Amino acid sequence: MVEYLAPELDPVFHALGDATRRRMLRRLADGDLTVGQLAEPFDISLAAASKHIKALETAGLIRREVRGRTHVCRLEPGPLASAHEWLGFYERFWTGRLDILDRLLREEDERNRKPETDEGEEQ
Repeated sequence: MVEYLAPELDPVFHALGDATRRRMLRRLADGDLTVGQLAEPFDISLAAASKHIKALETAGLIRREVRGRTHVCRLEPGPLASAHEWLGFYERFWTGRLDILDRLLREEDERNRKPETDEGEEQ
């Protein structure tokens, strides 16, 4: 079970809070990429891309391996699983609340439904 106050989740959610970093993670889900390949589709400098990559590394979401002068990035899914588990608590919370609301609305509809009678029948 994930500790809900776990400080290791802070850098994960910080990293996931940026659209460029989320897109970088998505691209890494398809396989390892060099820093240049990872930065290529974005309209940002290599220095800016490196800052994004560093935030992802700090969160433990990617691992960078140096091969000579080439830096290769690889997705590390473990922290994503922890974030998913943390979010799952709130998913279960809201699902439960919405199930209760659904039940209450159905019960109210039943109470408000008037018995149908034919106009020609005597009561």
